[in-house]
Amino acid sequence: MLRPTTLTAVALITMLIGPAAAMAQSLTPQDYIAIQQLVSKYAYAIDECTNKGYDYADLYVPDGSFATSRNGKISNRFDGREKLAEAARGGAADCKDGPWAGIVHLLANHVIEPAPGAGRATGKVYLIAIGLDGDPGKVEAQGRYEDVYVKTAQGWRFKSRLHVLAPGQAEVSRGSRPGPGAPAK
Repeated sequence: MLRPTTLTAVALITMLIGPAAAMAQSLTPQDYIAIQQLVSKYAYAIDECTNKGYDYADLYVPDGSFATSRNGKISNRFDGREKLAEAARGGAADCKDGPWAGIVHLLANHVIEPAPGAGRATGKVYLIAIGLDGDPGKVEAQGRYEDVYVKTAQGWRFKSRLHVLAPGQAEVSRGSRPGPGAPAK
C-alpha cells in the first residue's frame, strides 16, 4: 500500500509534468511531410519568383513575416502578403532583376519540432546558395533559417522565417544571370 507522502509526491509530479507535456502537441507523420514540402516549395518559389513573388508570399499566413539577422540583430523585415511578394523580388519591380536571380537555394538538414499549442511547429534548416555572382559553380553556405509553422485550412504555412547569417559572415554573395563573359555552364 502506498503511503500518503508517496501519493502526494506522485500527485505533485503529475501536476508539474502534465502541463509541460501537454504544451507541445505531437505531430503526425503527415504533418512532418507537409512541413518538409512547404520548405521545399519555398526554395522553388524564391528561385523561380513565380507570379511576381506572390506564390512565395502565399507560403505564409496572411500576417506572416520574413526577416534577416546579422550578429543577432534584425536587419530587414517583411510583414504581410504584399511585403513578402516584394521580398521575393528582392525589392525589384519584377523578378528578373532580383538580387538572387540565377541562384538555387539548397536547404539541408531540416529539423522540425512540435511547438506549444495545436497545429504549431518550429524548424531550422541550413541554407546553401548555388550559382552566385553569375558563376553556376560558385557555392556558399549562407547560414540558416529559423521557422515557425502553423497549420491552416490551406495546410501548413510559415508564420515566420528568420534568415540567420553564419557567425562572422559579413555579407552574402548575390546572384545574377550569367551574361556575356560569364563562366560557361
